[in-house]
Amino acid sequence: MPKDRIVVSLGGSVLVPGEDDSEYIRNLARLLIRLSDMYALFVVTGGGRPARYYIEVGRDLGMDERALDAMGIILTRLNARLLIQALGPKASPEPPEDYEEAREVGEEYDIVVMGGQRVSITTDGVAAELAEAVEATRLINATSVDGVYTADPNIEPTASRFDKLSYEDLIRIAGRPTGLAGPSIVIDPHAAQVIKRARISVYVVQGRDLKSVEGAIIGGDFVGTVIGEDGSR
Repeated sequence: MPKDRIVVSLGGSVLVPGEDDSEYIRNLARLLIRLSDMYALFVVTGGGRPARYYIEVGRDLGMDERALDAMGIILTRLNARLLIQALGPKASPEPPEDYEEAREVGEEYDIVVMGGQRVSITTDGVAAELAEAVEATRLINATSVDGVYTADPNIEPTASRFDKLSYEDLIRIAGRPTGLAGPSIVIDPHAAQVIKRARISVYVVQGRDLKSVEGAIIGGDFVGTVIGEDGSR
């Protein structure tokens, strides 16, 4: 019987925030390797703080947004290579260049790791499009906060977390595209539209809470927000 396909969108701010990154990546790799016996795993890595730094400096130097996006994509693929190194022979040795290649590589390897794909699309958008392309059972958004909130909990201490959201709720919260490279939001507007179109079940968790990451991947218990047809798990 074919394995269920699971896509994990792993924020760069989770993968390499500058806090025991090597140890976290090793522990994450151990978890993914263990779960790959049960699931076909596709991971999309974001750029995080390093990408935002280069984008900020490039913008100050006058680079246009497409060039800044292209530079950010390079950083996401560097992050993909870090995780690939930790995963060893379980993972494809090179980040796929597109979704068709990811599908093909997924026939040979238990874990596929890729970064950004094209300008103007965030890695959350890539993860949503990949989930649609491989007909994933669910999409795990492993981000720097433990779910979707009414406001940024790092700025607004009274913000409350949604346990469940419908596709329409997600689109409303995501708002409109900014057109700027390197946006720092939980799920961007394009990704929200793809998620609704493909009717993808989405689980938003704190990426460094590996217990919740595992629970989301296996469809078990986790701390976070579930997004679906009616917001039910």
